[in-house]
Amino acid sequence: MEFYVLHVFTSQEGRVKEYIEREAERLGYSELIGRILIPSEEVVEMRDGRKRTKKRNFFPGYLLVEMELTKETKHLISNTPGVISFIGGTGTDPQPLQPQEVDRILGRVEETAGQTMMEVPFMVDDKVKIIDGPFKDFQGTIKEINEEKRKLKVLVSIFGRETPVEVDFLQVSTDFSES
Repeated sequence: MEFYVLHVFTSQEGRVKEYIEREAERLGYSELIGRILIPSEEVVEMRDGRKRTKKRNFFPGYLLVEMELTKETKHLISNTPGVISFIGGTGTDPQPLQPQEVDRILGRVEETAGQTMMEVPFMVDDKVKIIDGPFKDFQGTIKEINEEKRKLKVLVSIFGRETPVEVDFLQVSTDFSES
């Protein structure tokens, strides 16, 4: 079996995957169709001062399907609702991914499995309010963002002087109505 890339309608990846799995089972193609992957990672984002976890696809609008390319499997995939087309290849047959491409993609999936990435909802010069820690209720301006450590350097006014304070992403909010 080899991996093929499918171009699907964006945000329909899960629905297409379920449909292919269900139809492969129903038609007895389970031996011909292997894994169907939606390469993704868990991302934590801050919205209104609250931490939310969501799944983010590496390649929105694309699926990887491990399968043996036959006339039947090609027909099943091509006629699946939400599938636009196979990617790659010339003429009528799609081109499978090279093993090193698959390893790179799967490596990225395995590398992020179990860890949660933090989406950065802030930009330099954004106005923020510190909602936790010793500087709670101070307002300031972001001067530096360290994505790896998930820290911000915020300039706050202490005793009339601009002072840089390092805070965690979760300690600030862009919503000034919070108390």
